[in-house]
Amino acid sequence: MTKEYPQHRFVVPENAVDVLFIRHGETIPARPGVSFPMKDGHGNPPLHPRGEAQAQAVGERLRNEHFDALYVTSLQRTHQTMAPLAQHLGMTPIEEPDLREIRLGEWDGGLYRIKSAEGAPEFMRAKAEHEWGHIPGAETTAELHERVERGLWRLLDNHAGERIAFCVHGGVVGAIMSIATGCKPFAMIGASNGSISRVVLTKDRFFVRSYNDCNHLGE
Repeated sequence: MTKEYPQHRFVVPENAVDVLFIRHGETIPARPGVSFPMKDGHGNPPLHPRGEAQAQAVGERLRNEHFDALYVTSLQRTHQTMAPLAQHLGMTPIEEPDLREIRLGEWDGGLYRIKSAEGAPEFMRAKAEHEWGHIPGAETTAELHERVERGLWRLLDNHAGERIAFCVHGGVVGAIMSIATGCKPFAMIGASNGSISRVVLTKDRFFVRSYNDCNHLGE
């Protein structure tokens, strides 16, 4: 009999961590002259009703899945987004602050949205050069990636052989994709609110299995 060689099928490696990264739901809009509530130097807005609906959709999508742990960051929009899934599963999310959103310095609290919409020179330079540090007082791209990668390695240390769901932020999803694939830092920023991206973490490399899955959102 002739030996056959089927195409490769990905199997999660032993002692890997299989992570679904959920971007939080849409938050309330920014308004000129009005700052979001702040927490630890970060804008901390709550979800908009559309974001609450996205959180419910995430919960319905994943309610029958098995997870060994649920994670959120220190910012309330991730807690609110994860709440429906946590309720379905009867689990309490763990807080991991190293995967909180990029610190935007003088533009935190909502001003970043206004400046980016207006095409402010600092924003345009940051976008062109993939460097958050061009925003006044913001973290540099290297600083963001360093702490995000530190958080990813901590997940690997604590959850080898397990599957987890983690509600994070758009800038962090972009950083994870850059760290995992080697793409430019801003190349995969822009994951939709409520979207799901899957990354398998191993000691040798990080495998991106999906990005910006919005099937549960009707988008």
